Amino acid sequence: MPNNDAQKQLLESLLGQLNTEDRKKLQDILADKTATEKILSTPQAQELLKKFTGGK
Repeated sequence: MPNNDAQKQLLESLLGQLNTEDRKKLQDILADKTATEKILSTPQAQELLKKFTGGK
């Protein structure tokens, strides 16, 4: 799994590709622990996480 600095760099890169409104929405969700956990527990998010971590 990428180290913390690599994760931060990836997140910043992804955020930079969003328009201002979408970036704000994502930052609001990430700031809300309950909302973040709910999203990350979905099968779709789990599949993406598996792909990003090399299937681990």
